[in-house]
Amino acid sequence: MIEIIKYPEKDKWETLSKRPTMDSTELQLKVQSIINEVESKGDEALYSFARLFDNVQLQSLAVTSNEISEATNLISEALKDAMLIAAENIETFHNAQFEEPIKINTIAGVECWRKSIGIEKVGLYIPGGSAPLFSTLLMLAIPAKIAGCKEIILCTPPDKSGNVHPAILHAAHITGVTKIFKVGGAQAIAAMAFGTDSIPKVHKIFGPGNQYVTCAKQIIQQTGVAIDMPAGPSEVLVIADETCNPSFVAADLLSQAEHGPDSQVVLLSNSEDILLKCKEELVDQLELLPRNSIAQLALQNSYFILLSSIDEAVSFSNTYAPEHLILACSNDEVIAEKVINAGSVFLGNYSPESAGDYASGTNHTLPTSGYARAYSGVSLDSFIKKITFQKLTKEGLLKLAPTIETMAEAEGLIAHKNAVSIRIKNTTHE
Repeated sequence: MIEIIKYPEKDKWETLSKRPTMDSTELQLKVQSIINEVESKGDEALYSFARLFDNVQLQSLAVTSNEISEATNLISEALKDAMLIAAENIETFHNAQFEEPIKINTIAGVECWRKSIGIEKVGLYIPGGSAPLFSTLLMLAIPAKIAGCKEIILCTPPDKSGNVHPAILHAAHITGVTKIFKVGGAQAIAAMAFGTDSIPKVHKIFGPGNQYVTCAKQIIQQTGVAIDMPAGPSEVLVIADETCNPSFVAADLLSQAEHGPDSQVVLLSNSEDILLKCKEELVDQLELLPRNSIAQLALQNSYFILLSSIDEAVSFSNTYAPEHLILACSNDEVIAEKVINAGSVFLGNYSPESAGDYASGTNHTLPTSGYARAYSGVSLDSFIKKITFQKLTKEGLLKLAPTIETMAEAEGLIAHKNAVSIRIKNTTHE
């Protein structure tokens, strides 16, 4: 089922860190066709794609306030309570990321500061298929509200009856998102990127999705609409030593494997005995999973690696740059200081990755496919622009003028120099 690779040479690490790939040429052509159709025909194309892809004849793209109210009665009180606890923790964590402007005098008479301003219009995409990710709506809508985004658009696919999953609608209700549209797939991304008669155009699009959604986000980014980050299939890497609990480790690996057939899970250890025990546990737990067939396919993309030490395991992990990294070993906090490439890190035997997925407060929208080498996960910063300001007094400009004039002249930009010189001349004649 899962291969155990023993003591791979370092020159093999890059190859081992490559994710499963597929030929995307045909996919890009299909997605570009969908995008073109939505851009040219707007709502008409969206209704047509709903019939084609979702097998539903919609009467309206917009979710009504009555539908949102009714959804609240369709989910259990236990789920409602769980959502509120998760929402409170997410809000607490993201509220702490807000920065007040700090004014700095770089020299006397020159004052500079930076201010955070919410992106005016953002679009959220929430999958609604085999796993309706209402938790992702909490992760995206809450920081968007904290950031002060004025317009938050939600697109999510309907079922064959033309309804949106009630848990998604309830999550929208408790986060205050009211502009909800029954549109899924690449067509939803195109609609938010270009705007239609029903769906407003946005400035930045967030949220996970299948290969069509991911491809559409990458294409529309080239048109000037920002996206949260490059994203691919979900993944987890676990570093475990002899202090781990193999049943916990197996459960963590399967929690990612059940996401989709293209997910990947990796286990690193300095103990072959631990790898074998975790593999045995994984086989036993796999049999009990409702999404067994999906997880089995994901495990075909996955592997365990035996390394000479935990330090070497951390080095491999930094090469791999996982979306989720679990440190199921002793001295986890010391080891965590050596982590330089990861989306989110979970320390110790009692920090399952699913805690971050749902309720600890950190954001679960994270870079995959090695992008953690250069990208951060979604945070409050993802929903804001940071604008710099400066104000110079006459005295401040007089002090800085020689520096600016000398540098501008050296670059051959005389108009830049003159913009200072004319002010100095005017000042000296006052």
